[in-house]
Amino acid sequence: MKLHNLQSAPGSTKKRKRIGRGVGSGYGGHSSTRGNKGQKAHGNVPVWFEGGQMPLQRRLPKFGFKNPFRIEYRAVNLSRLADLVESGALDATQPITPEALAAVSVVRKGEKVKVLGGGDLSQALAVSAHAFSGSARERIEAAGGSATVL
Repeated sequence: MKLHNLQSAPGSTKKRKRIGRGVGSGYGGHSSTRGNKGQKAHGNVPVWFEGGQMPLQRRLPKFGFKNPFRIEYRAVNLSRLADLVESGALDATQPITPEALAAVSVVRKGEKVKVLGGGDLSQALAVSAHAFSGSARERIEAAGGSATVL
């Protein structure tokens, strides 16, 4: 098989409908497949317009509550920290901070970090973050490290 032998599957490509090119095109000389007159023939009605009926987004009930004071954290598991220390991306002797995690592209710069207790920790790490889960704090301290809240 060579490039010049390739063909598209039969029926997969169709000729483009060339609208508004006269009576001989087969697609309407004067109306171009839009019917006769009316709002849709003139082409200025939005897709979501319901003919003056109350729109769907205003008919449906509104619910829920968005807390404007919510703090969003980027979650990092202990297993991820252990992997980074093993691979040499992070130094176990230095404190692990959000800035150090941002330097190795685990979190974005300026994001708040929460350390979660997923995975095991075999060596002592000094971890500084904005929040810790209870299990993460226990495992860090059980391994001989320290968990500091920023």
